[in-house]
Amino acid sequence: MIIDSNESTTLITQESISLPTFRERLTEAYSKFKNDNIIVNLLAFTGISAGDLMELHELAMDHLNSGKSFVIVNDSVNYDEVNNDLVVVPTVKEAYDLIEMDEIARDLDA
Repeated sequence: MIIDSNESTTLITQESISLPTFRERLTEAYSKFKNDNIIVNLLAFTGISAGDLMELHELAMDHLNSGKSFVIVNDSVNYDEVNNDLVVVPTVKEAYDLIEMDEIARDLDA
């Protein structure tokens, strides 16, 4: 798991372990970046299904309920099948753009 933080966003990249093992490690390390927006880069996971992404559902919901963004990056999943609670985009740039829009919306609501 590669963690890269800048300003208020943490990019977490995973390349070589199973999604359930990644979720466990992410949960263990969560306290280090719980106050940041989170981008989970799963581009290395080809052939991933929308059901597979449900491994991250509970963590994503907890993070979103804390008022921060949680975005998953993967370009091989069928977006029409992804649970509506999860935010999935095909590129890291789109994830950063989405978080920027979320931050603007939160500032306007404050």
